[in-house]
Amino acid sequence: MVKNGEEEKAKHILTDPKLAAIKAMLEKDHAIDCILLLHMNRGKWKDAKDFMRENKLTLSDGTFRARMIEIEDLGLAKSERIDPLKKKYLKTAPGEKVAKLLLKLFDELDS
Repeated sequence: MVKNGEEEKAKHILTDPKLAAIKAMLEKDHAIDCILLLHMNRGKWKDAKDFMRENKLTLSDGTFRARMIEIEDLGLAKSERIDPLKKKYLKTAPGEKVAKLLLKLFDELDS
């Protein structure tokens, strides 16, 4: 059993609409990749694709666009129109906070 305070924190994450929405988005395929791409200022598909290829990683354009739309809907990014068909995504302060927390989490797991 976890301590009562920790159980309350877990319950809050699972039931609070905003936190539950962020948790659900992070559970999806390539969501963390997209958050970290935004952190590195690679919120344009061409820049994201180039980075992924350089590092022998995969990410489809459809998945990239779907995750970025969800990330934007949560206020973790904002989009700018490049032309009538293309957008680039920019990190917001809350999005940067999430990215830094993810970096910290993985840093802790790596040590």
